[in-house]
Amino acid sequence: MHVLVTGAGGHLGRKLFDHLEAQDGINVTGLDIRPVDHPRIHIADFGAEPDWAGHFDGVDVIVHLAGDREPAATWASSIRNNMDATLALYHHAAQMGVRRVVLASSNWVHGDKRFTDDRLNQDTPPGPVNAYGMSKLFCERTGAYFAAHHGLSVICLRIGWTQWTHGNRPGPHMAMGRWGQEMWLSDRDFINGVEAAITAKNVAFAALNLMSDNPGMRWDIEETKAVIGYRPEDGSPARCPVSIRLKSRLKKLLSRDLPRFSDRWMADW
Repeated sequence: MHVLVTGAGGHLGRKLFDHLEAQDGINVTGLDIRPVDHPRIHIADFGAEPDWAGHFDGVDVIVHLAGDREPAATWASSIRNNMDATLALYHHAAQMGVRRVVLASSNWVHGDKRFTDDRLNQDTPPGPVNAYGMSKLFCERTGAYFAAHHGLSVICLRIGWTQWTHGNRPGPHMAMGRWGQEMWLSDRDFINGVEAAITAKNVAFAALNLMSDNPGMRWDIEETKAVIGYRPEDGSPARCPVSIRLKSRLKKLLSRDLPRFSDRWMADW
């Protein structure tokens, strides 16, 4: 099997690339916007003209991790590097006979649910609150279109939080309080989930959560287990001392409760 990893020089991309390279029966190549010191990782700017499409020849599965991954990404960057780039990638993947695209989507697709009690799964209505989240929702929906009309299998993984720092250990040092801790994803569960998506049988399209098995979290990973055979090995309950609980309540008041009160008040004015 030939697997191509985009963003292969990045935080998650290089971990995945190195793991796949060590597996028997997998031929792995990579693309990245920056030069990477590896003979099988090539330079490609997915927001530019598609001279990179030739690298799709003979590829079975593309794991698409490239793009602007910052929640604070501007609209300009989100459109160029996430929306337009992924749309072009789908088009050329289908044209070149690629069987499947595994897309790095994001928990930010449900960014508006932070202060609710909603169970988060494939059927939960999306609610992105920034350009980044909107761009990932766009990539999911265009993936569904290519699956329905061009026969391209697309599995979107709404990836949790794999930290650059702290050895990716979970704990109260993580931002966003309970919400942040509950979306923790260990390095090996990230690898497990992507491998499961690469090899899953009979999946035309799916948008699935990819978090570790964290007790008490609202992200449903039972779908992920059932659809692609994901088997998480790690998990950690959220640890929320008083300072984090107070900060979360204040954030909820400012971001949800007060705006709702203001909207109702203005409607009655």
